[in-house]
Amino acid sequence: MSTNHPANSPADGDSPPAPSDAPAAPASGPAAAATSARYRRFARGAFADLSPLRDHADYRRVWFGQSVSSIGQQMTAVAVAVEVYDLTGSTFAAGLVGLFSLVPLVALGLYGGAIADTVDRRRLGLIGSAGLACVSAVLAAQAIAGLGLVAVLYAAVALQAGFFALASPARSAMVPRLVPAHQLPAANALNTVSMNLGLTVGPMLGGLLIGAYGVQAAYLVDTVAFAATLYAMWRLPAMLPLGERKGRASVLDGLRFLREQPNLRTSFLADLAAMIFGMPRALFPAIAVTFYGGDARTVGLLAAAPAVGALAGALFSGWVTRVHRQGAAVLAAVAAWGLAIAGFGLVRDLWLGLLLLAAAGCADTISMIFRNTMMQVAAPDEMRGRLQGVFIVVVAGGPRLGDFESGAVASLTSPAVSVVTGGLACVAAILLLAARRPAFLRYDARHPTP
Repeated sequence: MSTNHPANSPADGDSPPAPSDAPAAPASGPAAAATSARYRRFARGAFADLSPLRDHADYRRVWFGQSVSSIGQQMTAVAVAVEVYDLTGSTFAAGLVGLFSLVPLVALGLYGGAIADTVDRRRLGLIGSAGLACVSAVLAAQAIAGLGLVAVLYAAVALQAGFFALASPARSAMVPRLVPAHQLPAANALNTVSMNLGLTVGPMLGGLLIGAYGVQAAYLVDTVAFAATLYAMWRLPAMLPLGERKGRASVLDGLRFLREQPNLRTSFLADLAAMIFGMPRALFPAIAVTFYGGDARTVGLLAAAPAVGALAGALFSGWVTRVHRQGAAVLAAVAAWGLAIAGFGLVRDLWLGLLLLAAAGCADTISMIFRNTMMQVAAPDEMRGRLQGVFIVVVAGGPRLGDFESGAVASLTSPAVSVVTGGLACVAAILLLAARRPAFLRYDARHPTP
């Protein structure tokens, strides 16, 4: 029987043969099933796994609440940068926003991790989220009243950093209690998606609201957005640390443990190099005007572009599980970040600039995925809160120090010089780390070493 006539086709003479140019019948049989299976495997390997959201209501509420409040917080970050620059016209003053938030973030971030190992994490998360909501309400009130006091803005961002440092380690330490162990990698990937949703949507929405209604609109929306996080925390059961608690967890013990983990320490240093030298966020208001002749909407686009790339990197991160040389991958990703930032400082086309910022954000997400994986392997359960505190200090504190660095260099030279030299300094720091820590380049996830 010819392959052009299926077994169940009419016999010759029962019906005329189909024209040669007739559309082919839909594929079926073993070949089609194999193709469909390949597509399903590709989708599972390429896209984020949603099973933690589907299977666990507590995790779903916490994830949704964190996503909403993250959008609001990023709107506030853009609003503060715009308000400070409008009041002072100074890139140095805008860079000081990062310095004023850095000190409480470092001080309380370390202790926040230790506290999260000894108290009810649900209650600590509630206190931190309620404090952040109150600070956003204060920012809205001062903007509506037209105080125009930069000191108030600096004090507000310092309080924000303190409350964030208390709440964030507690929220992160809750995740292993909300999902089973086999779903932790998927939950960590979804948390990265949540963070980058905030970094993407928040600045763009903030820029639109600020341009249309002023900074007070962004602050008010942020205040209301915290209701989602507060509700999610309220619905959780008590989250006391498991096991026997022997007094207070020592911050110094966590730092001593980190000192004995050179590969983990190198991963932190790589991220600090990226954030301190290659983070031009504080310059976005000035860059929007001097590079592109834009306004608050342009600031929002610039702030959102890295997060768009980061979100894409998180959504299409299935391939990273096949990478075993995670140390080399971290250094390569951070070097790519630095090169993209340096390129951004050289271009004057807005869309090309946004594309380079998005590429930088994608590289940063890849680096974060590998650094998180290395930390989870290295950290024993009893050190998880304290190492998470150190991780938060690095991840959240580095950009604040980067705000100060970029603003200070721009005030002495120009925004363009600050961005280009910062990106190149990031690459130089990564090359130095690679030379000083060859064992980090050889780190293999199949045989992890300290």
